[in-house]
Amino acid sequence: MSLKSAIKQNPSLKKIIHRLLIPKNEARPRLWVKWFVNPFIHKRGKGSKIRCNLRLDVLPFNKFELGDYSTIEDFSTINNGVGNVIIGKNTLIGMGNTIIGPITIGNDVIFAQNIVASALNHEYRDIQIPIHRQPILTAPIVIEDECWIAANAVITAGVTIGKHSVIAAGAVVTKNIPPYSIAVGNPAKVIKQYNFIKNDWERIN
Repeated sequence: MSLKSAIKQNPSLKKIIHRLLIPKNEARPRLWVKWFVNPFIHKRGKGSKIRCNLRLDVLPFNKFELGDYSTIEDFSTINNGVGNVIIGKNTLIGMGNTIIGPITIGNDVIFAQNIVASALNHEYRDIQIPIHRQPILTAPIVIEDECWIAANAVITAGVTIGKHSVIAAGAVVTKNIPPYSIAVGNPAKVIKQYNFIKNDWERIN
């Protein structure tokens, strides 16, 4: 049994480890974790950049990976507390984004500004218990290679966005988007797809 599994199966030990890593009722790791643990655990590729005005809420028990020549711009928040955050090569995470794992973002992806991509939900159905005390639910998000996610979009838990797709500004993506598609609206709907026979983008009726 791995150390991680042993900790998960022992609630008392899990609580102690959690408090050592994160202050009570917070998501941000303690400074000693940020300075002395994360740099040796997480992977950053050649030429990658993480701007200084960034909230990097990453912990050692889940993965955080940033690919070669990728950049995370200022005022963004990256959180791997409930699942891995994997970002591929030559990808730009623009200003003011919030990314909560588990999420995999491919190569050559553009995230514009003020996007929320959260693979986390809160259970709410038991009305006898406050929502914040109910279980956390996760469903992985996958953004495939070459996508462009425009400003103010929201990507919800469990969604896959196919290769070379465009998500329009302000769209709320609640269902999977096929590769080579353009999706707009709330909830997001595909309005165009690339036709490889005609070598052109076609509008979807």
